[in-house]
Amino acid sequence: MVPVKRLAVAKSRLAAYGEQARRDLALAFAADVVAAALGCALVEQVLVVTDDLDAATALGALGARVAPDDPDAGLNPALEHGAELLRAGHPDLGVVTVSSDLPALTSEDLRAALTAVPAGGRAFVADSAGTGTTLLAASAPAALSPSYGPGSRERHLAGGAVELSGPAALRRDVDTPEDLRDALLLGVGARTAWVVATLRAFT
Repeated sequence: MVPVKRLAVAKSRLAAYGEQARRDLALAFAADVVAAALGCALVEQVLVVTDDLDAATALGALGARVAPDDPDAGLNPALEHGAELLRAGHPDLGVVTVSSDLPALTSEDLRAALTAVPAGGRAFVADSAGTGTTLLAASAPAALSPSYGPGSRERHLAGGAVELSGPAALRRDVDTPEDLRDALLLGVGARTAWVVATLRAFT
């Protein structure tokens, strides 16, 4: 699963680039994450959870299944609903949610993380700051049990999920221009690279 905020409110700390660029970057990040997930040999289906029409159209065109943010009560209920959709009729499937702002993520990064998820258990990868979560996975029959929000690393750990080290690209979520510069050093996906190149052409 890849949850995607409405582009009108996504990545507010990137507004220094301009409103359209902020939206373009948020969508590019998500598209690169979806592309990495679709290219991962261990991923059977990618579900994007969003209420944004532009994001739904663009990410659906890449090959992702798209579902609305139901019940529109915050990230954790949306992820629980998404996990139910993914396991409907396939209760033996593992489920994983990946943040939509990991533009340096590769299919191999994701494969390595999923390989390390314990059978019948849960695992997560913390963000670069060491307080949040960028990936949360549950191997069947374990429930995903997401607990996102400030301090999610500690809650996921306390809830019994195993912490995985994760490569830098899987930990480097992008909220600020400084984060974006770090991600560019790691190497970003094609869509993010294109938007950044467009920005530079006008600066």
